[in-house]
Amino acid sequence: MRTAAILPVKRFAHAKQRLGARVADPLRRDLAEAMVSDVIATLTGSPLLEMTIVVSREPSIAPIVAASGAILVDDVADEGQSPAVSLGIAQALRAGVDRALCVPGDCPALDPADLMSLLDERRGPKADVVIVPDRHGTGTNGLLLSPPTAIVPSFGPSSCERHRELANEAGASCAVLRLSSLLLDIDTGEDLDVLRSRLSGKRIQAPRTQAVLQRAGERAWEASPSAA
Repeated sequence: MRTAAILPVKRFAHAKQRLGARVADPLRRDLAEAMVSDVIATLTGSPLLEMTIVVSREPSIAPIVAASGAILVDDVADEGQSPAVSLGIAQALRAGVDRALCVPGDCPALDPADLMSLLDERRGPKADVVIVPDRHGTGTNGLLLSPPTAIVPSFGPSSCERHRELANEAGASCAVLRLSSLLLDIDTGEDLDVLRSRLSGKRIQAPRTQAVLQRAGERAWEASPSAA
């Protein structure tokens, strides 16, 4: 079954504002870019994905996408995550794919093994709509649609339940699958602490994100009163 990954990417300068003082500019921008780059690398490295479609208005994303072999769709309207995902799905449909996997760019801990368990046709969930919730159980960090038009994605607060309702209204079968590496998306300082703990001691996973987190940690230490 031909499957496309859809990755909406917000402009880096506007991303991760809720991290506040925990990651100061320009490191916040660098962190957003690093997380997206790590997610793209995992997606394009999966043998079960026919293509990876990145939807963005970010000016600097083009060389990252080109180097990875992914496809870039210009998000001209720049109206948010759900419209961007819909643009990516339209591109996937033109390519004739059978399924679309929608994931955010701020889940850098995405594990290839988790991706395999979600996409494997023999062992993966058998449903038209598969929802991967966030760690709070309310948001959506992964949405697998078979076919890509099974429902119209509607991300944002309480989207996990909303996607279940949309599937029910469409008469589509639905499953909720918790995948450990997709549970964590990075929006707050608490999320960042969890990510640091999860990546601690791992040399290969999310290397770009780890490098930025290390730089952020060093600067925070240098700025602390105890460092004087």
